Amino acid sequence: MPGPMGGGRKRRSQNIEKAKDVKGTIKKLVKNYMAKYKISLIIVFIFAIGSTIFTIVGPKMLGNATTEIFNGLVGKISGGSGIDFEKIGQILLTLLGLYIVSSIFSFIQGFTMTSVAQKLTYKLRNDLVLKINKLPMKYFDKKTHGEVLSIITNDIDTLSMNLNQSITQIITTVCTIIGILIMMLSISLQMTLISMIILPISIIIIKVIVRISQKYFRTQQNYLGHVNGQVEEIYSGLNIVKVFNGEEKAEKEFRKANEQLYNSGWKSQFLSGLMHPLMNFLGNIAYVAVAVVGGYFAIQGTITVGNIQSFIQYNRQFVQPIGQVAQISGMLQAMVAAAERIFNFLEEEEEVVTAKENIDTDNLKGNVEFKNVQFGYNPERTIINNFNANVKEGQKIAIVGPTGAGKTTIVKLLMRFYDVNSGSILVDGHNVKDFERANLRKMFGMVLQDTWLFAGTVKENIKYSKENATDDEVIEAAKAAHVHHFIKTLPHGYDSIINEESSNISAGQKQLLTIARVILADPKILILDEATSSIDTKTEIQIQAAMDNLMKGRTSFIIAHRLSTIKNADLILVMNHGDIVEQGTHDKLLEKGGFYSELYNSQFEEVEE
Repeated sequence: MPGPMGGGRKRRSQNIEKAKDVKGTIKKLVKNYMAKYKISLIIVFIFAIGSTIFTIVGPKMLGNATTEIFNGLVGKISGGSGIDFEKIGQILLTLLGLYIVSSIFSFIQGFTMTSVAQKLTYKLRNDLVLKINKLPMKYFDKKTHGEVLSIITNDIDTLSMNLNQSITQIITTVCTIIGILIMMLSISLQMTLISMIILPISIIIIKVIVRISQKYFRTQQNYLGHVNGQVEEIYSGLNIVKVFNGEEKAEKEFRKANEQLYNSGWKSQFLSGLMHPLMNFLGNIAYVAVAVVGGYFAIQGTITVGNIQSFIQYNRQFVQPIGQVAQISGMLQAMVAAAERIFNFLEEEEEVVTAKENIDTDNLKGNVEFKNVQFGYNPERTIINNFNANVKEGQKIAIVGPTGAGKTTIVKLLMRFYDVNSGSILVDGHNVKDFERANLRKMFGMVLQDTWLFAGTVKENIKYSKENATDDEVIEAAKAAHVHHFIKTLPHGYDSIINEESSNISAGQKQLLTIARVILADPKILILDEATSSIDTKTEIQIQAAMDNLMKGRTSFIIAHRLSTIKNADLILVMNHGDIVEQGTHDKLLEKGGFYSELYNSQFEEVEE
């Protein structure tokens, strides 16, 4: 039979990130979220205490049954009536009843706490998603997609799991320690003091092991990140690795990182694994000491055999919650750290609402004017300097220039992904800051260089811009984008399932679908940011006429590197270092022989070479 700590399940330790403001975070969690479930938490508290108390009483009653059996056997030897099975039966039935009630109480508190934790995380997830839509683009420029997703997934899950477990464990652990201590003292003060000797020793051992193992866990987490990142990087660019015969170098780098991960990993796991056998060893020493002293007291007649059995069981139960203290502490730290990151996200500065009136965009034509626009993503570094341009409705405006000239930035300012530092952008005489952002963006249709399709049918992807569109409207938009014939070749036509990983759809065909999406939206202003860069020359020629028809009567901004595609633009804005250095038609700019002419001729020189 194992000692008092025998048979226990060893828990895996983990590197715990500590919160910077523990009190503040707990206060926000309790006040803003948990306070709404006050009654449910009271129920959890009451039933957790009840479940623990009924469990604690069990060993005492079992000891009484043992005493009855012992006394009956001794009495039988002495000529007495023997064992009173009726009384023992009553004790055992009462004990069974207590355990059943304890299980019911435990079920109720577990069900209630799980419900609270899930409702709380449901509310937090909703708050996070709503917050994402209110954050400015500059926030996402500072954060990777992985960091934002980690908050919504990992941190929420950590908070939910640890909240569900830690609160009930704290209640039951405290009640168990206090209750068992009372029961042990009621049996024997001397034996209780012997059991208590292991407490300070256990605490010292836990602190020493945790302090030493933490640095190895921290190193392990760091190298785990290196290894995962290296694997992701290599497999995402596996074609390049193979082309340049980089397999051996990749294997060497991975082996080095993996070896460092192995060294830190086994040290951290070994040290954390020492805690269980050491606590088990101390528990067994106390177990032996209690058994020896209890036997002595029984011989002296100062304690019954049943009480010795009860005390040994209490001693076993007393050590277990002490060992759980470190685990609960880690769970609380992880929970608070996750909650802090969540609250920091929810408290991020939101987009400034500057709308002064509800401007009806249905009656606007699409005249756009840039007046002395200055802007920089970093206030200390301006990249758009005194930008001025006047665009009439229906004009086709091309914005060209070298990489980093500010072409895409102009479009972002126009759609209010960012606000200008100074100057103004007017749409039909209205400052874009006076529009509600969602209302302003209804006027725009955008086709980007990077296509975006979601998992769904072809029809659903095209209808994303206009959900109430009819099937006939979807087909007409697909025909205008020269993608209808391709869609009909798919197994289920417009009901075929596609996503970004669809192997039967080329990059050019995906781009055509996004163009069909914009055509369906029928916007007043078009933005084409390298819209044909993913399309082969033959396909580009095929859709160019459709694009020209689409742009008729609509103000269109075309960002292009291939200058041959914007020869028929009404106006070409030539940008360099955030300024318009030239503007005019293609022919006039070539005649001028300036910066545009150099760009245009250099492209043809590259082609000839």
